[in-house]
Amino acid sequence: QVQLVESGGGLVQAGGSLRLSCAASRSLFSINTMAWYRQAPGNKRERVASITAGGSTDYADSVKGRFTISRDNAENTVYLQMNSLTPEDTAVYYCNVISIGIPIFPWGQGTQVTVSS
Repeated sequence: QVQLVESGGGLVQAGGSLRLSCAASRSLFSINTMAWYRQAPGNKRERVASITAGGSTDYADSVKGRFTISRDNAENTVYLQMNSLTPEDTAVYYCNVISIGIPIFPWGQGTQVTVSS
């Protein structure tokens, strides 16, 4: 079991940036793929970015070129750098470990990102 704690959200104007962090309760060295998800009110939770142990990344089309996922195994932390934010990025952001594309641990509390126009 891994507990995940997200942080770094906040209120930002359109065009601004935020950096989210996801701290894991144990070493990430043995964990393959980590992912960031988001859920806006009334919408399903969607995956926005993922990163393998080897550093390969994948992004949803809606965030490509604007978001960057990274991981620091020594710090047991995964990051999501979000640039050029738009109001459509407003959501609660969560991280998780994924296996064959499926999140496998209980969701944390997430971190709220609100982008004003």
